Amino acid sequence: MGKLFAGPFCDLTGKTGNNVGRWVKGKNIFAIKPHKSSVPPTQLMLDQRFKFGLITSWVSRISKLVKPGFDDYDAGMTPVNACVGYNLKHAITGVSPNFSIDYSKVLYSRGKLDLPNSPEIDITVAAKLDYSWLAVTGDTNAKPTDKVTFMVYNPDKDKFVTLQGAAVRSALAYSLQLPGNFSGDTVEAYFSMASADGKMVSDSVYVGSFIVL
Repeated sequence: MGKLFAGPFCDLTGKTGNNVGRWVKGKNIFAIKPHKSSVPPTQLMLDQRFKFGLITSWVSRISKLVKPGFDDYDAGMTPVNACVGYNLKHAITGVSPNFSIDYSKVLYSRGKLDLPNSPEIDITVAAKLDYSWLAVTGDTNAKPTDKVTFMVYNPDKDKFVTLQGAAVRSALAYSLQLPGNFSGDTVEAYFSMASADGKMVSDSVYVGSFIVL
């Protein structure tokens, strides 16, 4: 007679009966397959679904930034799910049914790496954002070789511009090229830092809202 020491759901991936299995950060997770309810949803449930969809749609499109940015935020969740959870709690504004994303509260990265001082953006050339920042002094985990990631979102066109590792911390400035058709639009600008080996990240920072020349 054989014995199944690991249990009936060991290494379960996909659907088996009413169970659905998947691997998350080295752990085999399974749950009961969802089913439709015969009870009409309440307004609170509808609001939650709308807010969840709003954040999920936004975050999923910058997953290449979110994956390193939220990798260590919650050991039990994927980076994308952890980012969705954070922003669902902190970055939704408005009253039912008129919810929207508060771009000033959005984070795509959370970490312990020190951020530079006084991040700013100047706009003097068409379709460009001139980022600048100051060096961190004193007892810090920041290094001159830390890499800078930039993200810009254009709500008018629902488009992102992202650039990972485009500059190093010691450069103290970077001119980010935007698409020519962004001229005249208002954009939301962010940036973040990562160590050269990618093992540490900073929080992402909202630099501000700007009208592109």
